[in-house]
Amino acid sequence: MTEPESQDESTTRDVAKLADRFLQQRADEHDIAIVERQLGRYPRGMVAVGARCACGRPLAVVTRPMLPGGIPFPTTCYLTSPEAVKAVSHIEAEGRMRAYNELLHDDETVAGEYRGAHRLYVAFRHELAVRLGDDESRIANVSAGGMPERVKCLHALLAQTLVMGEGVNPIGDRVLEAVTEEFSPSVCRCGSLDD
Repeated sequence: MTEPESQDESTTRDVAKLADRFLQQRADEHDIAIVERQLGRYPRGMVAVGARCACGRPLAVVTRPMLPGGIPFPTTCYLTSPEAVKAVSHIEAEGRMRAYNELLHDDETVAGEYRGAHRLYVAFRHELAVRLGDDESRIANVSAGGMPERVKCLHALLAQTLVMGEGVNPIGDRVLEAVTEEFSPSVCRCGSLDD
């Protein structure tokens, strides 16, 4: 297994605790069935629900670093809520990715925080890989959403904010704020998925 970029000791402890928390609360058959309906396909490699709606339904999941068949999967925090996906798609269509890329280019503080979000993502996935016995060598130091240098997928960045909490990813946090009229984890707007 390849070690992620160096982390300070407290960061390593934090992501280790996060990985342990999710692995102690693994997804059950009910959660997997809901996510399968949300995605329209079976959620391969789903380890746990990373964030839930106010009603309890999954919003984002934690996925293992290696899918069945040995397929590497770098998107550890995966957005599943159809309402969240739709809301993010709307702001992507409005050109928010371009604006966020300009922000990264123009604001070194935000760019530094974004690079930090990348390092946390990679460290979190590494902790999962260690605990699950997954080989992450083909995706070492690769995160999601375009991190660490550009914004490529707002869905992945919002998923990181939902899973790891606000204050970790400055772009994911901005996405959550931008979609709040259409999506919020604290307000149930879930569609007609039957439990």
